[in-house]
Amino acid sequence: MARKDKVEMAIVNPNAAGIDIGSRSHFVAIGTTKEDVKEFGVYAQELTELCEWLLSNGITSVAMESTGDYWQNLYTELIKYGMEVTLCNGKFTKHPKGKKTDVLDCIHIQKLHSLGLLTSSFLPEETTEKLRTYCRQRSNLIQQSAGASRKMQKYLKFLNFRLDVVVKDVCGLTGLKIIEDICKGNLDPFSLAEHRHYNCKKSKEEIAKALHGNNREDYLFGLKQEYEIYKFYQKQIKLCDKQIDKFIKEVLKQFPQRKKLKTTDKPYKRQNKNAPGIKNFNQVAFQYFDGVDLMAIEGMSHSTILSIMSEIGPEGFSKFNSSKEFASWLRLAPNNKISGGKTLSNRIPKGSNRLKIALRQAANAIGNLKDTHLSDFFRRVAFRKGRQAAISATARKLAVIIWTMVTKKVQYSPPTEYLFLDQKRKLKMITRIKKNIAKFAIDPEEIGFCKQMIMNEINLR
Repeated sequence: MARKDKVEMAIVNPNAAGIDIGSRSHFVAIGTTKEDVKEFGVYAQELTELCEWLLSNGITSVAMESTGDYWQNLYTELIKYGMEVTLCNGKFTKHPKGKKTDVLDCIHIQKLHSLGLLTSSFLPEETTEKLRTYCRQRSNLIQQSAGASRKMQKYLKFLNFRLDVVVKDVCGLTGLKIIEDICKGNLDPFSLAEHRHYNCKKSKEEIAKALHGNNREDYLFGLKQEYEIYKFYQKQIKLCDKQIDKFIKEVLKQFPQRKKLKTTDKPYKRQNKNAPGIKNFNQVAFQYFDGVDLMAIEGMSHSTILSIMSEIGPEGFSKFNSSKEFASWLRLAPNNKISGGKTLSNRIPKGSNRLKIALRQAANAIGNLKDTHLSDFFRRVAFRKGRQAAISATARKLAVIIWTMVTKKVQYSPPTEYLFLDQKRKLKMITRIKKNIAKFAIDPEEIGFCKQMIMNEINLR
């Protein structure tokens, strides 16, 4: 008769509960049987009852999935009651094969959490979370504004106003003035061409030539509607900028010693029309990160710095023990799959958060620079593996640099020249030899480092 071995695992969280998050109800398990499961609604009073029921059963630690946005109110309520909450990714709580129900799911989550098999997702502190709300709203408005801009361009093509051919940006200084005048009823091409900005490369005659249209009323109506929508979004973006500026200044008021921190001006950092409208943002970011000048890194724009401030914040970097962990969380590090000593795959994992997108955009901008440390790195990778691989590699390098600067309070200091592998090994060897000579108090002449002995060796050869 075959012997059945019983495997036991140590209980890491004895007073643990598992919650299966739902849109209309939450299932809570405080044990491994169906009698230990209870269903609660999603209203505020029912969330309070859920927390009180957990406390009455001696629960101190709770695990739940980050399903959509339904977890946020319950998470806030649990934290208010002093519980330790583990918010984990849904892929780590998948139910094993077999029948799947809400009751079995919450029991499965409770088992995993009690055994310490669930890891918590990254969550910023309250200050960064509030700033993130403002910045994400601003980002959404920019996307919606871009949609209105594309529709304006579509109606201009239908009207045969080829403004996109004669100006670089339809929503630039020249383009918006012309569109505004068209919406007011002025359809004379020569009169519209008078709105040409002096920086525009095309002449007034060529602009007027591109503005001979068919003047259809339905297309003019659609253009006017989209122009009003575009102006509305631009107004909302400015309101977001004011709110972000106000919030950052309130945060800096809590650290009066940072007001004395000053950094160098960076006039070479260009600002496009989507850059945050915060006055002297270079100094503000320097004070916000307590004297760390992230803007000194080539390729880092105002929008990229704002993404770092809102998505992770200065305190969020300390939650990662190393720069490798930070790059892995951003999904910028290769996911090595090894079996039998052989690497089966080393692709970068799928998935993007807003910070990863911002760093990849900064890396793409670095690829267009010349004669900088990071642009040289970008070109070396692009020569061997292509531009997309170079963007990912440079974005990972940026993540490592930023983590090091913020956590260790060091300034950006790129090497002045690129060293090949043999040159790096030579420098390391020289440094190691010097340390050993100083450590053991060795006289260089004792080991043949005398100049005369070297000359004699050369003469003998």
